[in-house]
Amino acid sequence: MATGDISNTVGIIGFGRFGPVLTRLLTPGYEVLAYDITDITERAGAVGARPAEWKAVTAAPTIFLAVPIRSFKEVAARLAPEVKPGTTVFDVCSVKVYPATVMKEHFPPEITTIASHPLFGPDSSQHGFKDLPMVMHPVSRRTELFDDWIRYFEKQGLRVLEMTPEEHDRLAARSQGITHFIGRVLTEFGIAATPIDTEGFRDLQLVVEQTCHDSFELFHDLENFNPYTVDMVDTLIRAVEQTKQSILRRK
Repeated sequence: MATGDISNTVGIIGFGRFGPVLTRLLTPGYEVLAYDITDITERAGAVGARPAEWKAVTAAPTIFLAVPIRSFKEVAARLAPEVKPGTTVFDVCSVKVYPATVMKEHFPPEITTIASHPLFGPDSSQHGFKDLPMVMHPVSRRTELFDDWIRYFEKQGLRVLEMTPEEHDRLAARSQGITHFIGRVLTEFGIAATPIDTEGFRDLQLVVEQTCHDSFELFHDLENFNPYTVDMVDTLIRAVEQTKQSILRRK
């Protein structure tokens, strides 16, 4: 990094579907050490990350927690006693209130904790990161390191948005949350191609394809760990019922 304030080694804990994406984002400026409970030798090496043991990764000056949301609290609790003062810890969960609360509970003030949500995945970033959005918020306190990371991500082409975890989750419930919800509903409905498909119908099929590439566990966590999901679903169901009634009234 141009400022020289961040060491050139970062650690990633959790190397699932998003791990290679995060590695591609970080390798232009850093050596990436990756840890997972499974064997990631081949997948990590393919994108330029170096598989490492837990102790090596947790010794890095910056650590990205890229574990499933349901595992976040357990991993954060394990990590907290081992990180050195001055370490920066990121989360990259798709919800923000929950991981921000967990980091406040487990990490002391001398650890810089940053809530982040890269709003892209393997499919949307396959051609690069230009203009893709990423949400960031300083959980512990705003430091120069926080601003340095914003500059780094912007240098990679990202569009960084600063907002509170609460604001993020309210918006996410009605954007990412409803998209995944509708995708799963359409799957249960049994949406299928026909010989007379319109472009609008093909767009619906694309929603299903994009959302159902992700695991059901991610969908479950995305909805369950967002405190605003219930309101979104209730509002959607009321809208469906109102639309249904408007049709029935025309008979």
